[in-house]
Amino acid sequence: MKRRTILTAVLAAVTVTATATASFAADWPKRPINLVVPYKAGGGTDAYARAISAAAEGILDVPVVVVNKPGSGGLNGANSVVGARPDGYTLMMTSGGSFLLSTMTRDTDIDALDSFEFVAQVGQLQTSLMVPLNSPFESVQDVIHAAKANPGQLRWAHSGRGGFHHVGGMGFLASNDIEAQDVPFKGGGPTRAALIGEQADFGFLGVQQLAGFEEQLRALAVNSQERDGIMKDVPAFGELGIPFAAVSSPVIVFAPKGTPAEVVAAMETALEQIAAKPEFAELLASRGTGPVYQNGADAKATLSAMKEDAAPLVESLTN
Repeated sequence: MKRRTILTAVLAAVTVTATATASFAADWPKRPINLVVPYKAGGGTDAYARAISAAAEGILDVPVVVVNKPGSGGLNGANSVVGARPDGYTLMMTSGGSFLLSTMTRDTDIDALDSFEFVAQVGQLQTSLMVPLNSPFESVQDVIHAAKANPGQLRWAHSGRGGFHHVGGMGFLASNDIEAQDVPFKGGGPTRAALIGEQADFGFLGVQQLAGFEEQLRALAVNSQERDGIMKDVPAFGELGIPFAAVSSPVIVFAPKGTPAEVVAAMETALEQIAAKPEFAELLASRGTGPVYQNGADAKATLSAMKEDAAPLVESLTN
């Protein structure tokens, strides 16, 4: 009898919890959703977040508020979200590649694959080799030749050590047997400004950072086998026959671990609808990017595969 009483009590508790969770999910959202971006305003990830915020109207009944929390290669913002209440009102949008690489190269308890719930991927960022418009470097080979002639003397900019722009740049240097001094900045916007101000000889930053700044910057190549789908005038390392490290970054929305599955699913559906809106694509096109949607499960699979591919590169760059 005692065992039966205990079992009955446990089943009743589970039923009450499940009912409460379903009721909570049905009522979500009731208030604004904070979308944390762990980088400064003006970068590629921030552009996606602000496009989400604008295009969410008519799909979500509450505003999506972008909250920038930069620092530590994106880990400051991630730390603020990993400990947030898992109620669907605090989410994080980040550069998945940079986030993954930061957790692989820095001392942190956060695991990019296991510390959060994956909601969805909404975009894709690709790094590229850029120079100031007045630079004497007209081609990638010009950069390589100058670096070989002056080992360790050229300065190159990126948006933070351990991020995918940094790892992509280091991969390019290693693949071409050249050395240069890296100069980190806090985010894509500051990196672009520094390059425009000729504080560095070249930089690795999102190819979308070229949009609207064509009279101040020159993109020499995208760090990929093929050209970017939006910035189609910029050649790819692959087509130029230049060795490179294939590092890119899906833009992913995460939720704190333990967020009710019904809430994650509802936000996943909302993001799919937002990503399909012409307004979303138009907002991104003005920033040199575009929508690339994957559900949460597929986004996690993409990042898992990237971790396997990046592991040898990260090991070689950190030894």
